[in-house]
Amino acid sequence: MTILVLGATGKTGRRVVARLRAEGVEVRAASRSGETRFDWTDRGTWADAVRDVEAVYLVASDDPEPTAAFVNEAVVAGVRRFVVLSGRGMDNVDGRFGAGMAEAERAVRASGAEWTILRANNFSQNFDEDLWHEPVLAGRLGLPAGELREPFVDLEDVAEIAVKVLTSAGHHGEIYNLSGPEALTFAEAVEVIAKVSGRTVSYDALTPAEYRAELLALGWPAEVADQLNGLFEIMLEGHLATPADDIERLLGRPAGSFTAYVERVWAG
Repeated sequence: MTILVLGATGKTGRRVVARLRAEGVEVRAASRSGETRFDWTDRGTWADAVRDVEAVYLVASDDPEPTAAFVNEAVVAGVRRFVVLSGRGMDNVDGRFGAGMAEAERAVRASGAEWTILRANNFSQNFDEDLWHEPVLAGRLGLPAGELREPFVDLEDVAEIAVKVLTSAGHHGEIYNLSGPEALTFAEAVEVIAKVSGRTVSYDALTPAEYRAELLALGWPAEVADQLNGLFEIMLEGHLATPADDIERLLGRPAGSFTAYVERVWAG
């Protein structure tokens, strides 16, 4: 059995690759800069990626346009199972955010292959591997999040679930919601990081207009700023705020807490 992992150098992909290989599974690690070159915008890279592959871990492209074509090519090549990383609350986005994720869900459902969708909350690791890292290091995280609560999910749990679903039966047609065990405000999350790390870090509740202006001043494209504001708009509606129990149900243990993540990553 060979499993294709797309986005293999990314936050979830590299963890999925490592866990699969630790279990002795043959992995084709694909990305624009990975072991196997894969580029959503270069269809000439697709055939080598999907050749002799049984299952695919698919992290959706930001651009929804190529997804259906890729899924069709993969099925023709012999792929029989897709596991898609998507976002929690996708039933409520109404085109405001996550067009790539929505199209990935639609494409695998229509493919005729087995499919499972993993809908995750915001990752705990966004605080040390993504957009929120530099602001935290600088001592101020400003977001249009008000007092909303978010059950941040540990990427190690997401990767463990992905490997389980990729390598075992009984998950076809399932949508799993992946979250942490407790919902924190961003102010509370920043407070935990500050306490454990010894840093001085504050949280600043911004309006969407203020947040957009700050992102543009930092050089982010306007479309990215608008997408992020769309995400926070959905979050503020409460669709992602209640912790889900699918991690505990599937793994037989509680989901990792935000405090445990912080103590592992930010201590010292």
